[in-house]
Amino acid sequence: MKTNNRIIEFFELRKAYRELAQLSDSALKDIGLARGDIKRAVYGR
Repeated sequence: MKTNNRIIEFFELRKAYRELAQLSDSALKDIGLARGDIKRAVYGR
């Protein structure tokens, strides 16, 4: 079961990354992010 949860989390995080990456720089700024912050915001790294 733990493996399934990790797989689900992986796909959810990847989806979030893709969605944020598709936003314009202006839209990212509106939510308090810069393009270089996306990875840290999604993955916490």
